Amino acid sequence: MQPVVSRSARAQTFARALEAAGLPPLPPELCLVLGGDGTMLQAIHAGGSGTTWLGLNFGNLGFLMNDVPTSGGVEFVQSRLADRAWKTHLFPRLAMTAETAHADITGLAVNDVYVERQSGHTCHLRVWVDGSVLADRLTCDGIIVATPLGSTAYSFSAGGSASHPLTRSVHLTAICPHAPKLAPIVLPESASVRIEVLDPVRRPARVVVDGVAREDVRGVQVAAHPSEDVSLAFFNEHDFTRTLLHKVLRR
Repeated sequence: MQPVVSRSARAQTFARALEAAGLPPLPPELCLVLGGDGTMLQAIHAGGSGTTWLGLNFGNLGFLMNDVPTSGGVEFVQSRLADRAWKTHLFPRLAMTAETAHADITGLAVNDVYVERQSGHTCHLRVWVDGSVLADRLTCDGIIVATPLGSTAYSFSAGGSASHPLTRSVHLTAICPHAPKLAPIVLPESASVRIEVLDPVRRPARVVVDGVAREDVRGVQVAAHPSEDVSLAFFNEHDFTRTLLHKVLRR
């Protein structure tokens, strides 16, 4: 499978150097991704299921990627690939269904699904968890439903908890809540979240799935979808706890 390479100069230069040095034979389901977390998300959404993604970090944070040494990087990657010195992990994705003013839509998220205000007005949202009302009328800028991988992205910036990526959970974080002051919540993977947009004409909202937005949303249903887990490969020396501490909590 051909590598996916971002447009960054560093990623392009490394890809050429790796190709010139020669790639060892790889499993047909393995795809190299050179770039940052955004490149990885784009590759996963474009590639569908049945692929294992091994990222090489040439972005900023690179939480979904393997770090590459600045010196001897090509040799490092070559040796790990030749020895098949990686481990594959399955991470949950969120399945989203939504009603908009124009059509019903669906989507899958590696990081998060969020509903946010579409205008200068705050959102008024009604939120259910597993069929029970969590907030009858939440006045806020929006609300985020995140995976463990996505908990360290927008959800963490909005005040949510940063999760170890190997946990299986669902994270619910309100964005600038005015009333009630809804605290971040960590839910079991089996949880189902329903969000209804109140006053959608006067207070329009949109839904965003891993950075892809659809406007004029009326209601959203979000739940983890175990059969749609995403497969990511990390080199054997990758330490998830150390990565969480140094790339997120100690920045």
